[in-house]
Amino acid sequence: MRLDAVEVHLVGMPLVRSFETSFGVQTERAVLLVRVLTDEGEGWGECVAGTDPVYSSEYVGAVAGVIRDYLAPTLLGLESITAAGVDGALRYVVGHRMAKAALEAAVLDAESRAAGVSFGAVFGATRTSVECGVSVGIAPSIDALLDEVCGYVDAGYRRIKLKIKPGWDLEPVAAVRALLGADALLQVDANTAYTLADVDHLRRLDDFGLVLIEQPFVEEDVAAHAVLARAISTPVCLDESIVSTAVAVDAIDRGATSIVNIKAGRVGGYLEAVRIHDACVERGVPVWCGGMLETGIGRAANVALAALPGFTLPGDTSASDRYYADDLTEPFVLRDGHLDVPTTPGFGLEVRTDLVRAWALREPETLVHRRH
Repeated sequence: MRLDAVEVHLVGMPLVRSFETSFGVQTERAVLLVRVLTDEGEGWGECVAGTDPVYSSEYVGAVAGVIRDYLAPTLLGLESITAAGVDGALRYVVGHRMAKAALEAAVLDAESRAAGVSFGAVFGATRTSVECGVSVGIAPSIDALLDEVCGYVDAGYRRIKLKIKPGWDLEPVAAVRALLGADALLQVDANTAYTLADVDHLRRLDDFGLVLIEQPFVEEDVAAHAVLARAISTPVCLDESIVSTAVAVDAIDRGATSIVNIKAGRVGGYLEAVRIHDACVERGVPVWCGGMLETGIGRAANVALAALPGFTLPGDTSASDRYYADDLTEPFVLRDGHLDVPTTPGFGLEVRTDLVRAWALREPETLVHRRH
């Protein structure tokens, strides 16, 4: 395809309830969207970066800048582009995987719509629906936590994930385990909140029969996770540490993780996410699809990814109403604990451009190809 223009949109979306992790409390999401215009049609991509650089070094202001100043001009300067070629074209820019992933997704959407194929078909999906879990933030009290969890269980979610941090771990986990019963799928996510000094404390989580403990230590310290994995019986899962296929393979080989959380935005795009999936399948390591409070644009792509055969654990691909009262696409609705995998071309849904305009936080930036 020939890339004619790249638009960057910033949209403000309030959350239906505040979401607290060890990084802080979030009550709304500033969503950065990318729209590409090609000679074969348009495509949309969603960036998972947050408003501030607290989860990742990337944040929406920096993403907008690097797309405007480097990434989009590079792609617009090419005679033709494919989704598979985006990574190589942008590799000269160090890092900025979330920004690159948004552009790749938009190009992939345009490309697959023009070809009349869905993301699921492109990725190699083998299921028509995916089993869904839900991520539960840090609550103001145990009672409030149990009320929230009960609501998600009643809605049909197949797995509960609790955000934990020092001072909010053993007691809430014990309370939720007692509520759910011994056989329910329960896991915890620490978002890098602990250190190796906490190994003995984290070992006490073994009493609760958890599916996994996710990213207890800082992302750069793969060695510390290997130490923890040898010290506890709860499986250790890496999230923020996994930024590429090479890193995933290294972490597995070092015994730092026995389960991998794959987030396409974090690893630089859906095509790299598929490669990580394939590498994990080769090594017998189960994977699941993490969430970043995506709108229907990113959620549709995540659902298609989660339909690959190696995704054997319920992911954080929750229904739209888990986060938003109104979505930027037709909402995803939970049915018997599952979400349907879109089958129409591209990511599978149409963007509600009226809401993109109505909820815009600023005028969109447009970069165009300058013909010589």
